Amino acid sequence: MNPRWNGQFSRFDLVSRSGAPHRSIVRVGEIEIGGDDFVVIAGPCAVESEDQLLRTAEAVAKAGACLLRGGAYKPRSSPYSFQGLGVDGLKILRKARQQTGLAIVTEVMSEEDVGVIAEYADIMQVGTRSMQNYALLGALGRCGRPVLLKRGMTATLEELLCSAQILATAGNRDIILCERGIRTFETATRNTLDIAAVPVLKTVSHLPVIVDPSHAAGVRSLVPVLARAAAVVGADGLLVEVHPNPDHALSDGEQSLTFREFGEMMDDLDPYLALRQEARRLRPRLVAVGGAD
Repeated sequence: MNPRWNGQFSRFDLVSRSGAPHRSIVRVGEIEIGGDDFVVIAGPCAVESEDQLLRTAEAVAKAGACLLRGGAYKPRSSPYSFQGLGVDGLKILRKARQQTGLAIVTEVMSEEDVGVIAEYADIMQVGTRSMQNYALLGALGRCGRPVLLKRGMTATLEELLCSAQILATAGNRDIILCERGIRTFETATRNTLDIAAVPVLKTVSHLPVIVDPSHAAGVRSLVPVLARAAAVVGADGLLVEVHPNPDHALSDGEQSLTFREFGEMMDDLDPYLALRQEARRLRPRLVAVGGAD
């Protein structure tokens, strides 16, 4: 470990690598996040209608996604933007799970909503604006569901792990960290993907780490490129926005992939993931050879 990190991260004893020598795996049914598989979570930013969500669920499942994302409650910046369907959206998500078998990831914004959302969701998502909502994190510590914890848009990695530690202290050790881009002075993209965050987090923490290239880019054409970068640096998976008609999406259409684009992205990832598997296969042999010297 880089000497600069000694003490900076090890004080988060429940989520740091010093607190657990082996990597954690978050299990959702037969899905393992943090294991050997590269897990892709995909779906629309917001649940807009039953037809929209069911069509998307079928498309992403066919292309190889393991989990379906969709927001029933949306923390929008503008009070005039679509705020989500609420419980009706959760019911549509449940129907999509019944029809496709995809596990459900959806965002929770308030501690008051934890109980009802936990009845429908397989993974509870903490959005970037809620990363330091400590009352919410405390409630999620007792919810009985894994938590996908997104990095705050201006948060350091130390602050991200502080929030993860709060979740773990409250009783929930099933935590997935998500790098989703941070706010910088650059304006060409919505955010700036901190690609170095992935290897740093995997060095200092035993928790799984995934990447959200959609929010990092904010530009549809960049999402597959950033997805490849995430695979190359060792991320455990992706969180990708997909919509049947992005140009008419009620939220985040500019960064959402069409069904065809998502399928092409998944195919494009295959050689990169094959190289990862080969590197893992060779690593024990390389270590043994190095140790012989």
